Amino acid sequence: MVKTISDILHDVDILEIKGNTNQPVLGISFDSRKVSNNFVFVAVRGVNSDGHDFVETAIINGATSVVCEEMPVNILTNICYIQVENTSRALGIISSNFFDNPSSKLKLIGVTGTNGKTTIVTLLHSLFMSLGYPSGMLSTIVNKIENTKVAATHTTPDPVSINRLLNDMVIAGCEFAFMEVSSHAIVQNRIAGLNFSGGIFTNITHDHLDYHKTFKEYIKAKKKFFDELTDHAFAIVNSDDRNAQVMVQNTKAAIYTYGLKNMADFKGVILENELEGVKIKINNHELFSLLIGEFNAYNLLAVYGTSVLLGLDEDEVLIALSTLKGADGRFEILRAKNGVTGIIDYAHTPDALKNVLQTIQKLRKGNEQIITVVGAGGDRDKKKRPLMASVAAKYSDRLILTSDNPRSENPENILKDMMDGLDVVEKKSALVISNRKEAIKAAWQFASTNDIILIAGKGHEKYQEIKGVRYPFDDKEILIKLFE
Repeated sequence: MVKTISDILHDVDILEIKGNTNQPVLGISFDSRKVSNNFVFVAVRGVNSDGHDFVETAIINGATSVVCEEMPVNILTNICYIQVENTSRALGIISSNFFDNPSSKLKLIGVTGTNGKTTIVTLLHSLFMSLGYPSGMLSTIVNKIENTKVAATHTTPDPVSINRLLNDMVIAGCEFAFMEVSSHAIVQNRIAGLNFSGGIFTNITHDHLDYHKTFKEYIKAKKKFFDELTDHAFAIVNSDDRNAQVMVQNTKAAIYTYGLKNMADFKGVILENELEGVKIKINNHELFSLLIGEFNAYNLLAVYGTSVLLGLDEDEVLIALSTLKGADGRFEILRAKNGVTGIIDYAHTPDALKNVLQTIQKLRKGNEQIITVVGAGGDRDKKKRPLMASVAAKYSDRLILTSDNPRSENPENILKDMMDGLDVVEKKSALVISNRKEAIKAAWQFASTNDIILIAGKGHEKYQEIKGVRYPFDDKEILIKLFE
């Protein structure tokens, strides 16, 4: 049934309407270039542009209604204008209404935090699918409708895309959906109008301060997700993170905890931690997982706790978890014939890099070298660059600094910022190779039997972004060829 403008305005905070709301709506867009006949154009204020500047273009392209924060000077009689306080929030609610509120027909779980989001979402999706529960997934790496892959462009897509995907999941018969919720998405109201059954908080460390400006604002962004959960939802937080209680201090949701160190509803103890996997005890149940390291023990606890809260049988969950692999490019291990171990990881924050390197330190059995290849992204938080280099130098035997995704920046300037984090001795021993492929080759040439090479920062990414162009580039593929 074709919806009218009035149908999709339910729950939108409207200031004023001019025009006929009984017109049919065939689509929604916040990009005037993607507007077609009988579309609603939502004029969203972005970081680099303002949708209000493109209202006329949208109308020329076929928009019959416009949602705006300011009424245009020229009002056309055949167009319906809806003035709202916040168009980004209205976009989320309108998108949800247009697709018949698909999030209310699924059990939707959101995962937020600096690290662990992708692994947790991937594990939850794999777990539920393996136990016969049709499920969907929205992640940094890929979106999935059951086992059908849909390309991902952002950690959290725009509201129209989210609701379209969720609706496709409903049509396909999915009962559950698991999605990463980034701090950008929370602040930009990309999740407005969604009905979450639960929220997971992993941890919060130094990241995205180029966008949020201060750590306090970054925490506030994550907290907003839990503030808006309803009393029908649950919130499960990492009790070992010092900001866990801040996250849920104003939530209406039922609060649960998981952790390794402090008291928790889902308490874990690491029994064994090796390159083959991790063995943990969860509330007196033992689990051996193919995933590696303490940070993955936290991810497993979050997944276990969430599954139990969603009504799954504890024993079934433990058996399924023991067979699952993690997400692509998340502590992904490769072995060379000469005994060298390669590890590909997405670690692109000081804390994530520290976690990975500390895990490797604990896993080495003798005097194997740890050789780290790492860079930092361009056009992003500059404050973390020296911190990342400092962490890498501290926990590695040999450090090679290289390019990540320089984007519009000069790679040499990024590397200089990283070098500023090293002391005199570290600067002398660190190698700077701007070409990432050559840097990975150098690490291989330095490696002897049983040494460990960590290539950090890009993980699953299959490209390198330089001056606005994405060139094919895959850390894993390069390492596999060297190992062969």
